[in-house]
Amino acid sequence: MLKRIAIAFGALFLLVGILGFVPGVTTGMEDGGAGRLFGVFAVDTMHNMVHMLTGIVAIACGLASEAASRNYFRVFGILYALVAAMGFYYGREPLMGMMAHNMPDAVLHTAIAIVALLLGFGHVAARFEHRDTGTHHPA
Repeated sequence: MLKRIAIAFGALFLLVGILGFVPGVTTGMEDGGAGRLFGVFAVDTMHNMVHMLTGIVAIACGLASEAASRNYFRVFGILYALVAAMGFYYGREPLMGMMAHNMPDAVLHTAIAIVALLLGFGHVAARFEHRDTGTHHPA
């Protein structure tokens, strides 16, 4: 089950990365600068590329194995927690001077990090694993 969740996460992140380039869905990127995805989240080319790369890695891990999916959520959760913390630190300034973001991004990255960390490290991850031992694990 964790494999399917990783694939779903990946598809969502890939879609969000692509939508970050779509005029109308993302406003204000006409000059190649930062825009607002759904009129709320600050994005730019680098931010969109990070979302797409995150999605591709998630899909690859989901297609590989439960262990790869669990490790993806562990690493992904830690990285997004760091990105969220940096987002609160930098405020409206570009992260490390390179990537657009704003407070709605920081809040969303915090929520994503929590979910990923629960899936990677928490009891939730164990509930989604189903080893072929002949016993049923409720999911």
